[in-house]
Amino acid sequence: MTGNSGEIWTILLAPFFGLPIPLLPIHILWINLVSDGLPSIAIAAEPAEKGIMSRPPRPAGESVFAGGLGRHIIWVGLLIGIVCLSTQALAIHLGDGHWQTMVFAVLSFSQMGHVLAIRSETQSLFRQGLFSNMPLLGAVALTFVLQLATIYVPFLNPVFKTAPLTLYELLAVLGASSITFWAVEVEKLVYRIRARRVISPSRHGHV
Repeated sequence: MTGNSGEIWTILLAPFFGLPIPLLPIHILWINLVSDGLPSIAIAAEPAEKGIMSRPPRPAGESVFAGGLGRHIIWVGLLIGIVCLSTQALAIHLGDGHWQTMVFAVLSFSQMGHVLAIRSETQSLFRQGLFSNMPLLGAVALTFVLQLATIYVPFLNPVFKTAPLTLYELLAVLGASSITFWAVEVEKLVYRIRARRVISPSRHGHV
């Protein structure tokens, strides 16, 4: 849902900034089927978090968007949209004719960074370990390779209306795409800090 939110913001906001339509229908179809689809299936193999059985049950009538999920979908989707449109605007400003391919790649790679970051609502990926969910890691790696194929395999260029990116363009795409991952990691860090502040006074009170 966050990935879809990012797509919507990217397409919806582009005209308001005087930018041409950033994505083609084939790009959206690819992202929905591959960039979203493969990692979404693989994340079902995520191991249960430590201490999950000690958490209180959620109320039966609670919305699926409760607990900050709705807010997360909106702000991360908006962030992805802003990153995509910033990439587009900067590339056009610099006269880079590959701007649409860059936006396509940034959106896809941002969603892969996001799925790695949301493996846990609170724990950092670095604490969990990158290899603790091999199906997801494999799905992300496969999606990454397939996305590069749409850019660098010659007979796929006319199908996806893409063009091979230079090394500098690819590095710029990867850098922009990583913003989503780091933003969600910071969100989880803030959550952990707040949780510790809530727990500490209660412990002192019992003492």
